[in-house]
Amino acid sequence: MKSVHSIEEAQSFVNHETLSILYISQPNCSVCHALLPQIEELLEDYPNISSRHIDAHEVPGVAGEYSVMTVPAVLLFSEGKELYRKARFVPIGELNHQLAKYNHFINEG
Repeated sequence: MKSVHSIEEAQSFVNHETLSILYISQPNCSVCHALLPQIEELLEDYPNISSRHIDAHEVPGVAGEYSVMTVPAVLLFSEGKELYRKARFVPIGELNHQLAKYNHFINEG
């Protein structure tokens, strides 16, 4: 997953993609490190969904910008509109269901 290094980069990314995931984590978070590869593997099934990672330690304002109280946080957007969010405990099955639903709705109408 590619990284963004500023709030402006993150905003531009989520505002211009039809479907996108923003993954917010911190370097000292073991759950963050364990979850990232699972999400990357899941996204292999959704080539139409773009994703970016942002480190809340490197970009401290990201937590306030996206109202994230705990990490990891997975936020799904469509052209800047938040569709789904999960934080701290992100069930992969539930995330897969949400991705499938929105991917079908957006890309196949």
